[in-house]
Amino acid sequence: MRGMYWKPEGASQVQRALVAALAITGLVAVERFPSEEQQPFYAEKMLAARKAKEAMDVIRDASERRGLRVRSKTDPSGTRLIGEVLSPITSGSGSLVSKQTSVNPNFAAVVVQWAKDLGLKGGDTVAVGVSGSFPAMNIAVYSALHELGIEPIIISSTAASQWGANNPGFTWLDMESVLRKKEVFPYKSRAASLGGVGDDAIGITERGRKMLMRAIERNEIPGIGVVPPQEEPRAEEGAEEPPPELAPIDQNRVRERMRVYYENAGDRPIRAYVNVGGGTVSVGTKVGKRKFLPGVNRRPPKGIDEMPPSVLGAFLQTGVPAIHVTRIIDLAEEYGLEIDPSAVVWQLAVGQKQRVEIIKALYRDAHLLILDEPTAVLTPQEVDQLFETLNHLTADGNGLIFISHKLHEVLSLSDRITVLRQGRVTGATTSNSSLPSLLSAIGAM
Repeated sequence: MRGMYWKPEGASQVQRALVAALAITGLVAVERFPSEEQQPFYAEKMLAARKAKEAMDVIRDASERRGLRVRSKTDPSGTRLIGEVLSPITSGSGSLVSKQTSVNPNFAAVVVQWAKDLGLKGGDTVAVGVSGSFPAMNIAVYSALHELGIEPIIISSTAASQWGANNPGFTWLDMESVLRKKEVFPYKSRAASLGGVGDDAIGITERGRKMLMRAIERNEIPGIGVVPPQEEPRAEEGAEEPPPELAPIDQNRVRERMRVYYENAGDRPIRAYVNVGGGTVSVGTKVGKRKFLPGVNRRPPKGIDEMPPSVLGAFLQTGVPAIHVTRIIDLAEEYGLEIDPSAVVWQLAVGQKQRVEIIKALYRDAHLLILDEPTAVLTPQEVDQLFETLNHLTADGNGLIFISHKLHEVLSLSDRITVLRQGRVTGATTSNSSLPSLLSAIGAM
């Protein structure tokens, strides 16, 4: 049976032809003039993310030169920013998935957004608290502050939780020193503590404490709260040994940190406090970790007077806002930076599989990617994410050969366009060409 099975009543051939013409015109307009909306502070975010990538590369190279091993099962991307499950300077438990998620340079862009939300600008002074637990997030903070021209006053805690910078010979203080010597950042911690429970390495052996003190000494950083380990009095034979005493946070340790910050600030006002992780002096015990929000904190939480003392709380109580870098997995989901590092590849969506393959290629130092119809089975959101990634790569000087039959994709990504038909080159043009010129090169006109 020929002809149309259905047609709208009352519509003439002329009307249908007009609708078809309008549809074709709209399609051509969309293909030729795709809309593109950049995020606020796009340039600053791009610079910060690139700086973070540079810093991570420097740390990876320094680790390789030291002959430190990398475990492919826990650090599949080979970043060397993910440490061991246990070491003499490991302060407590940690989340491997959080550490794996943190090694994304784009977290620096998130910190830029938070800094802008607080109205921070070049020349401002901020207090910063970091530890060895999340070296990649420390790098993200340093990168954002560096690109925004903000001056940090840094206090570091040397110990690290599981999977952090817990190699005694390559602690966070050593990483910071490498980044300074390689002129990635000019920053040096103004003071360093042992870190860990109570900021006093409670639970770490005497051997581990000595390793932490040596790390502070070899990096020539003034120590705060660093007391040489003393031999504990031995219980009488047959007497029951008391359980280890985990004292509450000492208010003096908070005061000591606040003194370091304000003495180094001098006449400059401290505009914000930036904290990475959940150090007990920085945010208090588990109560503080639950009360303070990830990201921007402008006011102290309810019940602050009943909470254990903390540096973050002290700043908020004096009207200084804070940026709290914590709950890494939640942040990754909120800002679209997540790939579950524990998932096997067959469980991932197609767009995530592509991101994994691109990451693998980059960490193998590939500088030219060839993608054949990469958007064929992607959702519109996945296409946008892929294009953002590809634009970042080409902006960093990497080459891209993008094979597609979708004209708007070719025009939005390419500098030079070559047309192939039946295995032969039939035309060439540039992305600045008009759509008719491109259609002519294709042979469609």
